[in-house]
Amino acid sequence: MTVLVFMVVIIAIVVGVIYNMLVRKRQLVSNGWSDIDVQLKRRSDLIPQLVSTVQGYAAHERTLFEEIAQKRSAAQAAGDDTKARAAAETALARPVGKLIAVAEDYPELKASDQFLELQTQLVETEDKIEMARRFYNGAVRELNTLIESVPSNLVADALSFTKRDYFEIEESSRATPSIAEGIKSS
Repeated sequence: MTVLVFMVVIIAIVVGVIYNMLVRKRQLVSNGWSDIDVQLKRRSDLIPQLVSTVQGYAAHERTLFEEIAQKRSAAQAAGDDTKARAAAETALARPVGKLIAVAEDYPELKASDQFLELQTQLVETEDKIEMARRFYNGAVRELNTLIESVPSNLVADALSFTKRDYFEIEESSRATPSIAEGIKSS
């Protein structure tokens, strides 16, 4: 009888430890997603300012401005759905790169302090998105590994822990938009 009680206690402790590990990993994933979301919102807030600055110089680029507005709205509407958000952010990166390329045709725009500041902020934000994405994907990898590994997979299945998706952006959209790249894609 004592051996049975001892084994039940040991199993309960093991289950408790595994549960706590799963919770920690899930919290890291949530924290990582929050960091990505903050940076994507920051970028989303910078884009209208950038569009506004370029519009003053290149009013005839109306279809590009409309495309950016549409893609930005789609990215915001994707919310926390990792795959949908990644696809929407990839789609948004293309016209934003073209917008920056428009500056090449307007020397006074390229020299504008406001445009240069916005471009710098956008580059910094893209770098922060990349760092946040790496942290998030690392946390997802650790959580998913724990969910698939024995014996933690037994606890994860019993307590409804689910694998998470990686936040992946198409390779061509990962690079920070630059004037030279925008010209190539035009």
